[in-house]
Amino acid sequence: MTGTESSQSLDAVPVVDALRAAIADGEFVPNQRLVEADLSERFGASRTSVRTALLQLAGEGLVERVQNRGARVRAVSLAEAVEITEVRMALEGLCAAKAAERHTDADAGRLREIGDAMRAAVASGDLLGYSELNRRLHGLVLELAGQSTAGAILERLRGQSVRHQFQLAMHPGRPAISLPQHIEIIEAICAGDAGAAEAAMRRHIRSVIDTLPEVEAARTRRFDAL
Repeated sequence: MTGTESSQSLDAVPVVDALRAAIADGEFVPNQRLVEADLSERFGASRTSVRTALLQLAGEGLVERVQNRGARVRAVSLAEAVEITEVRMALEGLCAAKAAERHTDADAGRLREIGDAMRAAVASGDLLGYSELNRRLHGLVLELAGQSTAGAILERLRGQSVRHQFQLAMHPGRPAISLPQHIEIIEAICAGDAGAAEAAMRRHIRSVIDTLPEVEAARTRRFDAL
């Protein structure tokens, strides 16, 4: 292996991580073309590394290769989004239970701080702020769980369903429904009640599943009105 080849193979790792994060955060939208030259310039990486990253993300279901048109962010259907969220329900329920068993008093303070900020965001109508706090809360529960295998799977699933998650967060009236669910999760974890924490998380994710068709229908109506 030459020095150049070694460099290209090594920088593929940060490229795939950065591109995965950009898709998960919605910087690249479903069906958006992913041009190797543009990505190479954006991430300061070789074309070979970008190509390798795109192939890896295609294997993860985040990217799809289109014959004679290169790569694009894969769009996820409503049915697939429901399936993804059902898997999330099982894994995030597990993580909530683990977090209840492992958390410290300092961790409880962090959880309740997010809960207080969520209340304030809902009271002020700050939907974007609430959406970010939602992401932070679920991330903190995963961190406290110390379940690296579940974490890796959930990160992949989050990237695949990011469009549906964002639309759900922006859906009228949704924060008022999910806020008490989040507070219930927080209090169960802080109480060290693993069973209650898992049940609260599963109820919350179930409500997400139940709302997804309504959110998709609203998106379709907006699209048809354009």
